[in-house]
Amino acid sequence: VVGGGLAGCEAAYRLASLGYEVILEEMRPVRSTEAHRTENLGELVCTNSFKSIDPSNAHGQLKREMRLLGSLLLSCADETSVPAGSALAVDRGLFSEKMTESVVNHPLIHLRRKEVVELPESPAIIATGPLTSDRFSQSIQEAVGEEGLSFYDAIAPIVHKDSLN
Repeated sequence: VVGGGLAGCEAAYRLASLGYEVILEEMRPVRSTEAHRTENLGELVCTNSFKSIDPSNAHGQLKREMRLLGSLLLSCADETSVPAGSALAVDRGLFSEKMTESVVNHPLIHLRRKEVVELPESPAIIATGPLTSDRFSQSIQEAVGEEGLSFYDAIAPIVHKDSLN
């Protein structure tokens, strides 16, 4: 699995939970991004909210189904949740610490901290998201063509209360 964000950690943990030995490759801290502040896995660089927990809507129903399947992401989110009404919001720092701890301590997951620059030859899950390094993006683009490669901005403005006057 290439990428130690939410999707990469969830995929690696799920495979390991099914008995597969997994190599999870994450470029941080060897190579960081403009958005990341730590070397933790599953670091939230945008909002701390995973949206609604109400099972009568799609967001809440998806969470319900993911919990039934033993989702690492939701287990960590539940353990680090903060009050947010009918939404599931987390303490960002504690959440990424818990994600990292869970992945690192799983006996079938082997974490490699390195920048992947070429698509793996063996079967792999590519879960690098919008903060994929330029070199790896180029490798993906060469394999799938430019039309098969598109990312969205991962950074949303965060205003800290103490910065306002």
